[in-house]
Amino acid sequence: MTLVRSISFLGLAATLSTAGFAQSAPPPAPSPAIRPATVADPGDYRIGPEDVLAIVVLDHPDYTRTVPVRPDGKVSLPVVNDVMAAGLTPAELRAVLMKGLERYIKAEVLEVSVIVTEINSVKVSVLGHVRTPIRFVLRSRATVLDALAMAGGLTEFAKRDRIQIMRVDGVILTVDFDKFLDRSASSENFMLRPGDIIIVG
Repeated sequence: MTLVRSISFLGLAATLSTAGFAQSAPPPAPSPAIRPATVADPGDYRIGPEDVLAIVVLDHPDYTRTVPVRPDGKVSLPVVNDVMAAGLTPAELRAVLMKGLERYIKAEVLEVSVIVTEINSVKVSVLGHVRTPIRFVLRSRATVLDALAMAGGLTEFAKRDRIQIMRVDGVILTVDFDKFLDRSASSENFMLRPGDIIIVG
């Protein structure tokens, strides 16, 4: 059975062994106060289904609310109704909302903010000969080694030199686990991208 977990750190303090890693404790739960979710490149982040957005219209509390992005990629708001959010950056969605709200809100300066409070759409999967196959939400920068640690490390049946990373654009990368432990080959341990699937043969 596949487990869904979240990763919100730059690296894992894990103990290496011939089989894999020991998992570190999960990060503490976030405060309920509105705050931006952590992303690797906030300016380039594109909203996706299941993300949660805080939309704030200054001096107009009736239009201010926290909304989830539906599976169809849209959010529902007063007056402007359904708006496509998936695929847009927060700044792009802000521009769309301002254009829609300007018809109904009469103000010299209309201030609208779009804050991504929860990132739930950026997922990475780890399958094959790992101790705990998982699918987790990628909340910040993480490497292949981080993902393998989240999966509990390799099993004794794993082909350590043939770990494959399948990307959404069709590219398949093959890496050698033992090179992860060699500092001179640290480039082997690259950063993951949204939608990556790691397969341990």
